[in-house]
Amino acid sequence: MTDAKTRKPNPPARLTQAERRDRSERELLQAAIRVVSRDGVAAATFDMIGREAGFSRGLVTQRFGSKDGLIRALIAFLHDWQNEELEAGHVGEMNGIDALCAFVRLHTESLRGSPEGDTYFMLLSAAVADRQDTRAAFAESHEVERALIRSFIERGQAAGDIPKENDADAEALLLGCALLGMRMQALIDPGFDAAPVRDELIATIRLRLQPQGKGRKK
Repeated sequence: MTDAKTRKPNPPARLTQAERRDRSERELLQAAIRVVSRDGVAAATFDMIGREAGFSRGLVTQRFGSKDGLIRALIAFLHDWQNEELEAGHVGEMNGIDALCAFVRLHTESLRGSPEGDTYFMLLSAAVADRQDTRAAFAESHEVERALIRSFIERGQAAGDIPKENDADAEALLLGCALLGMRMQALIDPGFDAAPVRDELIATIRLRLQPQGKGRKK
């Protein structure tokens, strides 16, 4: 009988073609994020992204087809990243107002040392400045964000934590614009201290959305 200590470990299972494709696509997207956040949007050519990931330029073209395809894939990847962060913070288990405040904190914490967040807003800025067709992809992305924020508000309204007379869609757009402004300010000014702005924004959320008499806290 073979001793358990001398038994050879089973070889790792071979990846299926679909798994290999998913992994290579993820590595290309991560490489694109590194290139954009480190060197800027103009540097993110298919050739540079391929070399950064250790693949050929042809594979980048095969996976994404065009710059628009790459940006749409990056946006989807970054939404998944954000959802994982929200899940890790158990935001889905919070009441509406606490979920909104947690969402603000997540965005604030990612203002520094987050290549994912930097990449998204650098690509957005380039799309607007150069009037690129990819603006449509960002418009769709922002609608997804507004729907997410609105869902937090509607959750609070359903539970009685937020008055029903508040316009959930307008409140969601207002908060989204505030977070967008903070992110752009952080990209413009490396010395920007987001903490006081974050705290005031959270206090404003509670003041505006909590029913009167429930107090103000951060």
